[in-house]
Amino acid sequence: MQNVKMENEGTAKDYELSAVKKRDGRVQTYDRRKITEALFQAVQQLDLGFSFSDLKGIALEVEKIILSNDDSDIDTQAIDFVVLDVLKQHGFLDLVEGYIQRREDKEKKRESRRDVNAMIDSLLKQDKAIVNENANKDSKVFNTQRDLTAGIVGKALGLKLLPAHVANAHEKGDIHYHDLDYTPYSPMSNCCLIDFENMFENGFQIGNAEVDSPRSIQTATAQTAQIIANVASSQYGGCSFDRVDEVLAPYAGLNYQKHLKTAQEWIEGQEKQEAFATEKTKKDIYDAMQSLEYEINTLYTSQGQTPFTSLGFGLGKSWIEREIQKAILTVRIKGLGKEKRTAIFPKLIFTLKKDLNLNAEDPNYDIKQLALECSTKRMYPDILSYDKIVDITGSFKTPMGCRSFLQGWKNEQGEDVSVGRMNLGVVTLNIPRIAMESKGDIDRFNALLEERLCVLKDGLLFKANRVMEAEPANAPILYMHGAFGKRLAKEDDVSELFLNKRATVSLGYIGLYEAATVFYGNEWEDKEEAKEFTLDIMKTLKGYADEWGQESGLHVSVYSTPSESLTDRFCQLDRDKFGEVSDITDKGYYTNSFHYDVRKNPTPFEKIDFEKDYAQYTGGGFIHYCEYPKLQTNPKALEAVWDYAYDRIGYLGTNTPIDHCYECGFEGEFNPTENGFKCPQCGNTNAETCDVVKRTCGYLGNPQKRPMVDGRHKEISSRTKHMKGSGLDAS
Repeated sequence: MQNVKMENEGTAKDYELSAVKKRDGRVQTYDRRKITEALFQAVQQLDLGFSFSDLKGIALEVEKIILSNDDSDIDTQAIDFVVLDVLKQHGFLDLVEGYIQRREDKEKKRESRRDVNAMIDSLLKQDKAIVNENANKDSKVFNTQRDLTAGIVGKALGLKLLPAHVANAHEKGDIHYHDLDYTPYSPMSNCCLIDFENMFENGFQIGNAEVDSPRSIQTATAQTAQIIANVASSQYGGCSFDRVDEVLAPYAGLNYQKHLKTAQEWIEGQEKQEAFATEKTKKDIYDAMQSLEYEINTLYTSQGQTPFTSLGFGLGKSWIEREIQKAILTVRIKGLGKEKRTAIFPKLIFTLKKDLNLNAEDPNYDIKQLALECSTKRMYPDILSYDKIVDITGSFKTPMGCRSFLQGWKNEQGEDVSVGRMNLGVVTLNIPRIAMESKGDIDRFNALLEERLCVLKDGLLFKANRVMEAEPANAPILYMHGAFGKRLAKEDDVSELFLNKRATVSLGYIGLYEAATVFYGNEWEDKEEAKEFTLDIMKTLKGYADEWGQESGLHVSVYSTPSESLTDRFCQLDRDKFGEVSDITDKGYYTNSFHYDVRKNPTPFEKIDFEKDYAQYTGGGFIHYCEYPKLQTNPKALEAVWDYAYDRIGYLGTNTPIDHCYECGFEGEFNPTENGFKCPQCGNTNAETCDVVKRTCGYLGNPQKRPMVDGRHKEISSRTKHMKGSGLDAS
């Protein structure tokens, strides 16, 4: 039973009222405001002349009737019946019509979201919400269209497979069950760090082919592309090659030994022989890394897209490891094809480490300079701060694809293990909605947060348990041939690769900026109590995640969601629910994770200082970005930011204008328009003669060739307008 305080003409009386049973089977605490909001939506639907005060009075009268019936098993249908009865008694027949129409519209929308035919019809009509959901999927390509069609079927079936209250919360926008087009219909996993070292050393199988250990770096990189293509087709998230320079070095060493043997047959003098072998090996390394770049960019997975791939490197010390690092960066700087376009994949992630490459006296400082040049020209590499990553995640490793991080984990022998591990999926919480529903009441905010997290937990653990229903034969490359480390037999249980916290599942979140704006206004970043409010939210999320992890045997991590389409979806749903709310729903997008409002102009140093306090609570996934003007003539400015970031944040990306027009030769920042981007010098908008590269949540993308969701476009447009306010001199 629940005590509810009823207010009427300045008086108040305590009543006891049962909780409410929802249509999806959940039981929620009774809240009169939901009746008022439903009436308000009905008024808006038909543009009726009722004030909000009038509607509160109607809701109060409905409540009195419910209380007088002394019904301990009240449900939403019974409440609807009382509402309609009260409206009819007062002669508010137009409001009756609006209320019924609202209810019917909600039901029709719910049915259409689960109707395969209706969804396929939307695809055939090129609904932007479907064809532009992923900026790296070209919806004009046959195999992408086939994947989108399969995804629609997967979503419709997935909603029916989900627990009813989870499906309802997803559809309403309280939470977002990620990758519904793949899971739970299929028990696929999300992203991973592929165990390339294991696969190279012990061989593997793809299809009918048994693949032996490579005998050269060229063969190793060719196998790398094959492995990536097959892994990416067996899961739905990104995959990474961690410490690529160190793992590939032994195979380049085989090249060196072969060249040295040749030199010893034909060249006199050890010094000349070694010089010959060294130069030939350097050429082999460059050619191999160039081939890998091209192969990844020409791959298509079964999902109809280039694999979301990241290469982590920078810690190697030997001359061969250094050459691999330099080749990766030089190949990227030179660009793809005759026009030298910026490669979108693989994402490059370079590690900075004290006494290795951070400072001028360090042995690999020259490679840091090459990385800076590459970042000013191609936006990649992003950088990892070695010591901070260890501090936040418990050990060092590169992220899985975009920003999803594994936590430190040791095997039975006490060895630290990162590669061969994976994430099982993400469910994200709509924090701005909770803030708006609370109407500035902190206690109500906390109560709603707890309620939504209970639903999110059910969705998250359902997602993880569904993956554990897979069989090794469903994805042999993952489970049987080494990508996930330990090799299982067909009859083995895949859960042994996930439990004991070997795998992660992620509690995602979006919109800390908008949530704080509800309580403290849109200029809250410098208010200590506002910052503390957002940090308290993060502490709450991490507390629940840790608790769920202990219960489930999985590592439940907090994840700063890369909301490429979700930034638009949540905002649109909340705009429908709350209307145009200044600095929240009126922008057309929500702010990713803990990021500083993109419309403001902090310097990179101010942005880093503001955001540095959050990542310790979001070890399951995070990235920081800084905005810059054109930096190609001033890499020292970027280095100043990298150095400043080293002791403060773990993972930093660069956003700098690198758009190029092949009509007039302009290089810099294209102007955003409603339909894409255009050259500011000649007005060119032709995707074939423009190279427009923007960061879309973690990866780079070409929005001129592959349009993105509207909210994401608005966020990038807003960010573009303020790039010159970076506080750095780019001259």
